[in-house]
Amino acid sequence: MIVITGATGALNGATVEHLLKLVPADQIGVSVRDTGKAQHFADRGVRVRRGAYDDPAALLDSFEGADQVLLVSSNDPHGDSVALHRTAVEAAVAAGATRILYTSHQGAGLDNPFQPARHHAATEAVLADRGVAWTSLRNGFYAHSLGWLLGPWRETGVIAAPADGPVSWTERADAAEAAAVILAGRSFDGPVTLTAGAAVTFDDIAAAASELTGRDVSRVVVDDEDFVAARVADGAPEFMARFTLSIFQAAREGRFTGVDPTLETLLGRAPRTVADLLAQEPPREA
Repeated sequence: MIVITGATGALNGATVEHLLKLVPADQIGVSVRDTGKAQHFADRGVRVRRGAYDDPAALLDSFEGADQVLLVSSNDPHGDSVALHRTAVEAAVAAGATRILYTSHQGAGLDNPFQPARHHAATEAVLADRGVAWTSLRNGFYAHSLGWLLGPWRETGVIAAPADGPVSWTERADAAEAAAVILAGRSFDGPVTLTAGAAVTFDDIAAAASELTGRDVSRVVVDDEDFVAARVADGAPEFMARFTLSIFQAAREGRFTGVDPTLETLLGRAPRTVADLLAQEPPREA
């Protein structure tokens, strides 16, 4: 059996949907906080059980009989992500899983300015120390994040943000589909990098947006501290403003620059691009 956590979320929910096309429903289980939100899976024959990273007993029950367990990374900014992940890994091992998969991130490293990348690296160390086969899905930075990182460029004609660097912005739906293919039989040991086919800067995105809309979209570099101050003035907590800033700091260090053909191989097609993402929303007049 394949058990997937976080299946009511966007990423692993999509993974379950793709997996249902590849393996029988009775070979799939989901571990979720709210079983009611997973009723649409239960109705199709998927085993649904309650599980939460802060409840080891519930996790152990939800992982019962699992050969593979896919753990989604915690996104609680106030929680101890590594401790929660450790609890989940230990429950999967105790349940007898022979392979544990984990949704990590490109650029995982203990010295990365982007805090989640440090948590991913620490979690990978936990996996490597547990004596079972493991796969870390180092997904490229999810492209939907550009929706709030780029700001209201369609209205203003300006992309104003701190200095950045090339990032292999990757469609979350593509990463979810690739995870299903891996779970269904394309096994990898250790970290596997899943990215779009190109890394682009905000300058590149401004050029693509200009071509898409037929009007000039300019790129303005904002000072780091001015960026934080503006976010705080708009009502964001300072820690969240600095969290966002860390994405740009990591990007200009080249942490998200690399590209890898594995995602395209798994999908059997080219991954979606930033230009595809920009084209999803019709251009509007400023």
